[in-house]
Amino acid sequence: MKAYILIIAFVLAFSKASAQQPITLDTIYANDQKNVALFFPEPIRQGITGSENFVFTYNREKEQYFGLLQAKPGKESNLLVVNKNGAVFSYIVKYKKQLSTLNYFIPKSSSIGNEKPIAPDSAKSDESKIELGNKIYYYKKFCSYLLDRKQRINRIKKRNEGIVLSIENIVFDKEELYFVIQIENKSTLDYDLNFLKLAVETKQKGKKKSLQRLYQEPIFKYKLPSTVAENETVRLIYVLPKFSISNDRRAVLELNEKNGERGLKLKVSHRFINNPN
Repeated sequence: MKAYILIIAFVLAFSKASAQQPITLDTIYANDQKNVALFFPEPIRQGITGSENFVFTYNREKEQYFGLLQAKPGKESNLLVVNKNGAVFSYIVKYKKQLSTLNYFIPKSSSIGNEKPIAPDSAKSDESKIELGNKIYYYKKFCSYLLDRKQRINRIKKRNEGIVLSIENIVFDKEELYFVIQIENKSTLDYDLNFLKLAVETKQKGKKKSLQRLYQEPIFKYKLPSTVAENETVRLIYVLPKFSISNDRRAVLELNEKNGERGLKLKVSHRFINNPN
């Protein structure tokens, strides 16, 4: 009777939570002469049969992936199994004198749902993660493609004590700007990066001229190194949301050395930002 009550409680809770259409359950046959083994994709946390003439045994002390089913002659019943991760598996179980299958390997796809309903917010979060993962995959592929290309824009370089900072290319794709950047270390000392930032500067008019700087945060960085070794050249890409600037503004790429003074500020005209490749 307790087993019946537990199964009914599980079924009612699961039905309300999942609001699914009726599910056609597979049938597993067993008898009292042989053990029928069920192997699940995750360790078994709970297993319940609906009738006393069916017995499902599993290790309750040490998590294991399989359980054993036996049956005595009688009416058909059902078997409910919950895995460690909450996945629910349900089967019709019947007694059969002669068995053709003794081992069942249960795939994840056989689960009829999860005992803990996935909240709408969680579902949206999962969708957002998938979308973000797809974007990152695309960024990586497109960045790799850009580094393989030989396309260049006009000379944009800045040098300081053997360190050369340059922007090789600015490419517009979809809704983003891709800045293809190169750092050359022609000195005899390694160059440890403190930061590499991109900002937009606006010249303030008036008697007291000044510059207002607004940093642009990349949405993706490709192959940004922590160190550029002596006589080494590295190429990397910053991906930023598309933007444009007026002719009284300019972009500034700022490279700063960690525990050093070989910093560079590379000024980029609005023409390159507004007319990318």
